[in-house]
Amino acid sequence: MRYDILIKDGKIIDGTGNPWFKADLGIKDSKIVYIGRINKYPKTANDIIDAKGLFVSPGFIDIHTHADLTVMPYPGCESSVFQGVTSSVVGNCGWSLAPLNNFNKKLVQGYFSPFLFKDFEYGWDWESFGDYYEKISKLNFTMNLIPLVGQGTIRIAVKGFSQQETSKKELKEMRFLLENALKEGAFGLSAGLGYPPGGYSRTEELVDLTKVLKKYDAIFSCHIRDYGNLLENAVLEMIRIGKENDIPILISHLVVKGEKNWGYLVHKVLKKLENSRAQGIEVYCDRYPYTAGCSTITQLLPLWALEGGTEKMLTRLQVKNDREEIKKDIIRNRVKENNGIQEVGLDQIVLNDVPGNPSYEGKSLQEIVAEKGELDNAYDSILDIILELEGKVTQVKHFAFQEDVDAVITHPLSMVMSDGWLTNIFAKGKPHPRNFGTFPKFLNQYVKEKKLLTWEDAIRKITSMPATVLRLKDRGLIKEGFVADISIFDEDKIIDTATYQNPKQYPRGIEYVIVNGKLTVKNRKILDARNGSVLRKI
Repeated sequence: MRYDILIKDGKIIDGTGNPWFKADLGIKDSKIVYIGRINKYPKTANDIIDAKGLFVSPGFIDIHTHADLTVMPYPGCESSVFQGVTSSVVGNCGWSLAPLNNFNKKLVQGYFSPFLFKDFEYGWDWESFGDYYEKISKLNFTMNLIPLVGQGTIRIAVKGFSQQETSKKELKEMRFLLENALKEGAFGLSAGLGYPPGGYSRTEELVDLTKVLKKYDAIFSCHIRDYGNLLENAVLEMIRIGKENDIPILISHLVVKGEKNWGYLVHKVLKKLENSRAQGIEVYCDRYPYTAGCSTITQLLPLWALEGGTEKMLTRLQVKNDREEIKKDIIRNRVKENNGIQEVGLDQIVLNDVPGNPSYEGKSLQEIVAEKGELDNAYDSILDIILELEGKVTQVKHFAFQEDVDAVITHPLSMVMSDGWLTNIFAKGKPHPRNFGTFPKFLNQYVKEKKLLTWEDAIRKITSMPATVLRLKDRGLIKEGFVADISIFDEDKIIDTATYQNPKQYPRGIEYVIVNGKLTVKNRKILDARNGSVLRKI
């Protein structure tokens, strides 16, 4: 047989957690067709990769991203594929760009604007979930997308940014939109209960909506209601949903916020996950290997302030009584999830992508307010900044305890994710370094430096485990008959280089990446072959 690609003399980490072994790999027609020893190299393949001394693993699966928001302007997917990522799960935190209708299209455009590429025309010429991914499938892009549909987007399509309890008729409409998306290939439903409109949803509404998932053996991935003082309650809400509907639950970016909760609460929560699984409830969690998170600047506001959408939020900031109530909630630390300024601190909140005023980029709120000479009226100054920028800015917050992060990432029920979006080193702004360095950082930090995981266990967390959770039947393993999504890296050189101060830097040590059987990265350079696809759950 003549192979399309032959990988020779590599150390194979197959994704199962088993010890590595030496072998050659033969790839043909997008599949791994042979694992063993091939003697006559020159005549047996179109491309030959000398992997001597290198690890050969399944391509990394990023279980939680927002790559669907930027794949159109960044089809090269450089920030992900240079990390060894071959597939990204998209549509997380309740945010998906479909389904759309005449009622929710402008609301979605305004709400997602901090994450959308500013100088690109999206067209907005789709309605259904299937329409959007049909459009994406026609792009010439580099990696695979694994789509979820967002509960937030579905809720906006039915009732906008209303805090009112959902009626039976509205729930029926939501179930209809969810089932359509599942029929069109969605791998599950995501929710963002720390954001509007997801945070306006009662538990009973979520239980009712997610009943649809069981029929399709689909996952419910959720940014839970609280990661601070009420973390246990938020986790129990997810466990209840998983138990009542007998569906797999994925708790997104599990973290403990609030210094008084550090060091102990994470262990209580992880124990609850273990106990739930002992009772037959399929629950998992994921986490990125950074202590700082990233979100929109509007997350500093109380949930009620965003009712009705971005435009109404901006109006409230200009109405004296509303503005005073918003300030009172901030001062009383009544902002959801312990994301409030009081909990995090002005010096720990850094603006990182500010198209409205680039002079703010890379500066903390404390620095910006001090430069304005308004420290004595800091909260008014911050609300003025949100108003000035029309809420169209992302910010990095430092709030996690490193030992808590370690406990989550090394736990058997956790997977590793970036929570990032697609970009490249030429983009404007200062994005979170996780967009460029998550997976090399994870491998370098937890295997090489801290020695908390073996290479085999670490690779399992970013390959076969997410594939299993998603019910991907032919990816995530080095196995004959499986799709050839493969990452080849140097264990001695793998390292992230992206920092908070200088995030737009690609990692080192990822030497080759193969996507759907096509060589995509060679000698740390991206090739013309853009062989990515939108995967559909069928």
